[in-house]
Amino acid sequence: MRGIAALAVAALLGLGAPASGQTTIAIACGAVGVEYELCREGAEAWAARTGNRIRMVSTPGAGGQRLALYQQLLAARSPDMDVLQIDTVWPGILAMHLADLSDAMEPEALAAHFEAAVRNNTVEGRLVAMPWFTNAGLLYYRRDLLERHGRPVPETWEALEETARLIVRAERAAGHAGLQGYVFQGRAYEGLTVNALEWLDSHRAGRIVEPDGTISVNNPRAAAALGRAASWVGTIAPRGVLNYAEEEARGVFQSGNAVFMRNWPYAWPLVNAEDSPVRGRVGIAALPKGGPEGRHSGALGGEQLAVSRYSRHPEAAADLVRHLTGAAEQKRRAILGGFNPTIAALYRDPEVLAANPFMGELHEVFVGAVPRPSAVTGPRYNQVSAEFWETVHEIISGRSAPEPALRRLERTLERVSRGGRW
Repeated sequence: MRGIAALAVAALLGLGAPASGQTTIAIACGAVGVEYELCREGAEAWAARTGNRIRMVSTPGAGGQRLALYQQLLAARSPDMDVLQIDTVWPGILAMHLADLSDAMEPEALAAHFEAAVRNNTVEGRLVAMPWFTNAGLLYYRRDLLERHGRPVPETWEALEETARLIVRAERAAGHAGLQGYVFQGRAYEGLTVNALEWLDSHRAGRIVEPDGTISVNNPRAAAALGRAASWVGTIAPRGVLNYAEEEARGVFQSGNAVFMRNWPYAWPLVNAEDSPVRGRVGIAALPKGGPEGRHSGALGGEQLAVSRYSRHPEAAADLVRHLTGAAEQKRRAILGGFNPTIAALYRDPEVLAANPFMGELHEVFVGAVPRPSAVTGPRYNQVSAEFWETVHEIISGRSAPEPALRRLERTLERVSRGGRW
């Protein structure tokens, strides 16, 4: 059965026999923005240095679909995928299928990474992945439009709403009929979980499930935060935002048709590319607070690199991971792709900061980013997140009021947790 599965995977991925005398390492990278190309370039540089070959494995852009593909291939113990790019919430889910990299990484190099990132990737004493880049949600804004209309960068969601309405009204009257106020990730998927977590945390409304396992999502502040987000749809945000992921939001903003956008740091070099209609007219800031008593909150994101336990070439695969997560490659990716390093020293690198000024200015946002409740919920995190994003989508699409929806969600999560015993 395993042989049949491996053949099916090989046919699906277009795998062939490697050249004689070479080791071929298959690597699965992300597919959002410039992620894929930067990964390919970095892996090919390693191959040129070592005399080996790399093979790129195509993966879906949506995180949930990519995780499902990984789980399918790993369950079949396929040896045709050596190195995997995994989300910050997946180490616990995939740990049983991932090699322990503890002995493959030099202690000094490992110590250079953010301690929290290394801790996140350590499951039952095993280092199952290496930190590659970290992330937090950020607010992108049209600096030229705010200056034209005499508006400051909004500190609160209320100020963002007011500014978006004012600018959209004036700009549409002047002929820019397609301008929208705010675009974000409103599709029913993991991206909505991180957006909604930011809304909750910015209102000090909890983190869905607290570190001690308490289900906290059903509370008045959470209802108010989600009710506020629902009021954006069809007013400062287009109805289409209900089906936006990262790239759809970036497409609207980068085409010059939005005042504000929530997105990850990867969008920075893209909105400032030579062919970008908004090049040089964009600013970046912490996401707004939920009122005077709220806080600036960006959800913790990021990606790691892991080695499959079923790789035929674990040593070469680990060497590729060392190369890609090393300081030189993280610096290159930060400069060319805006990917936040996991190596603290790079936040003081003049070339990194020249390409990404916000990495220095908003360093505290990345250090203090709010994590999703993956550690406490463990293997049940995917179900928790899916239940949460479906509930939030019901609310922001107007199919349910916040209060009854959150009561239903609380009951569902009680069942998922088996009465609070995660």
